[in-house]
Amino acid sequence: MGPGPDVGVGVGEGVSSAQTQLRQQAIIEGLRDYGTESTRLAQVFAAIHHLQTADLHALVAIMTADRGGTPLTPRVLRDHLGLSSGGTSYVIDRLEKAGHIRRSREDTRDNRVVHLRSTDQGMATARSFFGPLGVLIKAVLDTFDGPDLEVIERFITAAADTVTAHLDHLNHPDASL
Repeated sequence: MGPGPDVGVGVGEGVSSAQTQLRQQAIIEGLRDYGTESTRLAQVFAAIHHLQTADLHALVAIMTADRGGTPLTPRVLRDHLGLSSGGTSYVIDRLEKAGHIRRSREDTRDNRVVHLRSTDQGMATARSFFGPLGVLIKAVLDTFDGPDLEVIERFITAAADTVTAHLDHLNHPDASL
């Protein structure tokens, strides 16, 4: 599934297999702790802003897609959240009523196509809560040099891709992992 315990920096550079395994275990524990704390942070954000968990997941997905230049449709959001059409509509309605998102009909060829866009208010809300954490994370990243950052980026991307693939497999067990 992935590199074995002796791949990369480690055994070939004077670090024993046992030390490599301990380092890998520490990384896995760090990821677990990060995931747990990220979940807690999301719960606090949701509680402060009177959002449900699905609302927060939807808001993050909509903002991320919007920032990436490919806004989500309600159907794509439904697939992402794993909710029914009705459940997804309730989430969209709550976020729109709170001023975090808006529905947009921008397809000149088909006025039925609805895109979900984040609002300035929604972005400001997210920035005010997560911005200070972003500054702290940037300070941590500033302690690493270019080659270290390349390794970190490669690892974080691969770990996120692995989690996504695993979730896809759990949601569609007949597909290959």
